[in-house]
Amino acid sequence: MSTFPPPPPSAARSPVARVRLDHLVPFDGAFTPAYARAVEAVAASLTRHGAAAVDLPAADAAVVRCALESARAFFCDRSGLYVYRAGRALDDGELSPACMSDAFRCLGKTARAALCAIARNLRLRSDAFSHLLDDNPLPLDEVSASELMVSFSHGHPQSSQAPMVGLRPSMAEVDRGFVTLVASDHPGIEVCNPNGHWYPADVGSSPDVLLLLTGRALSHVTAGLRLNSQYRIINNENRASLMFRLMPRANAILDCSPISAAGHCTPQIHRPISASQFMDDLRAEENVYHHLEAPPESQGNFVNEPSLRSVLSDPLSGAFLEDAMVLPCGHSFGGLMLKKVLELARCSICNGDVDEASLFPNLVSNVTQL
Repeated sequence: MSTFPPPPPSAARSPVARVRLDHLVPFDGAFTPAYARAVEAVAASLTRHGAAAVDLPAADAAVVRCALESARAFFCDRSGLYVYRAGRALDDGELSPACMSDAFRCLGKTARAALCAIARNLRLRSDAFSHLLDDNPLPLDEVSASELMVSFSHGHPQSSQAPMVGLRPSMAEVDRGFVTLVASDHPGIEVCNPNGHWYPADVGSSPDVLLLLTGRALSHVTAGLRLNSQYRIINNENRASLMFRLMPRANAILDCSPISAAGHCTPQIHRPISASQFMDDLRAEENVYHHLEAPPESQGNFVNEPSLRSVLSDPLSGAFLEDAMVLPCGHSFGGLMLKKVLELARCSICNGDVDEASLFPNLVSNVTQL
């Protein structure tokens, strides 16, 4: 018996645009109206809502359904999370849900098609970012940078199970990669639109429809023209899900040269950086963020007075804020925190709008460090 719920009434459907994968996949030959409409619909939906949706053809939908059913069977007696990377050999005694390699190929193809569409909308070649990805198929004995996260939660309110690693219900999340695709057998994700409003993004969806989100790496290589999606999990009750993250290979250099060549403005904050260093910086930022979000009792029972160095240093990297800038709202940031504020175009303290052109150097901070 199928565990997938019937689609809800149309009034409850998500506002995000839905496009067919058949219309989105790049192809040889002349430009078609269907492809143009699909590219525009995805770009407009990402701009207005921070997400889009992709309808899968029947064969791909069957693979996704198989993987979701496999997740339920694999985690039948416990909640859990399994991370699959193509090319990685299983350890002795390690078990894996069924259909993982097929699901990885299916979702990888869809994620690459979405990335090509985003590039095309920015007046770039469809393959402008392809050199930053794993080769496809992978070379022998190479493990993919991209990953497929498979999870299932029974979600019993009285359960004493610990939270699943990597899944933090109700906490805002931003992925590190280029794009993320989510498939689930029950709705449970909210997305924050550019106006700061959270809305249910996968209401009315089914395993045949993938939710498309954008990540920090894409925001960097597009010089902020394509902002990252912010989402949170609001329903983990009896829910199986697949989350495919299209990631840059570790030795790739993330830079804005394609964007500059297309005539777009590239702020200095988006400097070239290796993908491995970029990911390390994001992990450091996430560690600080999640520490600040943790309840006070989990951070110890002592309070330290801030030192002068801590006040004048970037909390993420520890470096002195030699590039500290003052925002129109009066708050000051530098280092990685300044980069984060510029990417979000909002002050992380007061949530005020940020225009990069209106920033000016924090001379007091610079003189104090001297």
